[in-house]
Amino acid sequence: MSEVINKVHTQLFIDGQWMDGDNQETKEVINPATGEVIAHTAQAGETETTRAIEAASIAFKEWSSLELKDRVSILRKAADLIEENADYIAEVMTTEQGKPLAEARLEVIDGAETFRWNAEEARRLYGDTIPAPNAHHYEIMYQPIGVVAAITPWNFPSGMVTRKIAPALAAGNTVVLKPSGDTPLTAIAIFEQLEQAGFPAGAVNLVMGSSEVIGKTMTDSDTVRKLTFTGSTPIGKELYKQSAATLKKLSLELGGHAPFIIHSDADVKASIEGLIGAKFRNNGQVCIAPNRVFVHEEIKEEFMAQLKTAVLNLKVGNGLEKDTKVGPLIREDAIDKIKKQLDDAMDKGAKVITGGGRLTDGDYAKGFFFQPTVIDHVDQSMNIFYEETFGPVVPIISFNDLDQVIEMANDTEFGLASYAYASSAKAIYQLSTQLEYGMVGINEVKISNPETPFGGVKHSGFGRENSHLGLKEYVVEKFINTHYI
Repeated sequence: MSEVINKVHTQLFIDGQWMDGDNQETKEVINPATGEVIAHTAQAGETETTRAIEAASIAFKEWSSLELKDRVSILRKAADLIEENADYIAEVMTTEQGKPLAEARLEVIDGAETFRWNAEEARRLYGDTIPAPNAHHYEIMYQPIGVVAAITPWNFPSGMVTRKIAPALAAGNTVVLKPSGDTPLTAIAIFEQLEQAGFPAGAVNLVMGSSEVIGKTMTDSDTVRKLTFTGSTPIGKELYKQSAATLKKLSLELGGHAPFIIHSDADVKASIEGLIGAKFRNNGQVCIAPNRVFVHEEIKEEFMAQLKTAVLNLKVGNGLEKDTKVGPLIREDAIDKIKKQLDDAMDKGAKVITGGGRLTDGDYAKGFFFQPTVIDHVDQSMNIFYEETFGPVVPIISFNDLDQVIEMANDTEFGLASYAYASSAKAIYQLSTQLEYGMVGINEVKISNPETPFGGVKHSGFGRENSHLGLKEYVVEKFINTHYI
């Protein structure tokens, strides 16, 4: 076991205090690279979640009324602490989640930058004035919404936490966070830094436990005025339904099924580099990972040769080991899903170019490892064309017409991220405007930045994170009509 795990808290954080749940129950945390139980974390139920919501409600008055410069100072201190402890947080993350240590550290550093950016953007949460009749003043003021409930997934256990709580806090709200039960230790490690940053007691609260119980407590609460969730589309829809009675403001970042289009005039080398980086980051367990790769027939032979070489050069292993590029999957059921998709595709005519199976020898024996895989001759009869994979599989689909490939790329209920490599201005314009996705990367795969909006359309949810639009998700607009008499 990594020694650093012995340093991290395992308790809930409510009203400025680390505490166990009233029922004293705990949940195992497992290292997916070894199958080893590395920790037992305290579990909250309805009582503890309600306590955290009440603490956040009480703290809201103090935090929201704090001088802006003082709020900004605390947020910047949080950023500094997260960055200073990036190695510690990254090692915790890799041990419980599996991604390579270099990836984990970059995620932590990005989270610190998210805090910094939102701290400064809070200074630019400008209101508006509207031309008014004589002796009147029309004004739009932005005010914090209140208590924010945040539910985050296991695939980016640092990045999803910071991307939600940084803008919420910057806008003057208080927060109750529920991280994934698979990866709670990373969230705890971040909250250890927040504890030291100087937030008022109750401004930031952390509860772990049953998603059903905690989620329902959050959605039933009239005190919680905003819910932000990243996760699967079915769970997002259920939270949407549950929030109806209390008419909460919602941000839902749900499933994705990103197309990756390589046009006939694309730079093949650049497209391979982009695809490898985007597809195999976090072992394909990314909502914006390319899941359907469309390659123009004119360049397919060259593209496939380079792709196979690049995939074969990826080192699979424990994320704590040097030079590991692809870590384990999060759980056994993730491997089961990949196998079912591959079996279905093979039965319907797809062909494995490289990979295609679980790794079980030697150091792989006790972990959830799967070979980086490329399959060809994928078509719309196969489940993998429509189902999000969340694993290291590259399905190749051939095309010869731009209109045709855009139609195929849009043939999904999801609309989160999309990518395309092309050179001609006409092709780039058509791809940019006609792909039905909230984000489009043209000759580039880095589409998540603190200053740029992140979010989808269709069944990928609504609302935006990051950017000035993300900050606006955590405020309410108040109109004030002043008559000077």
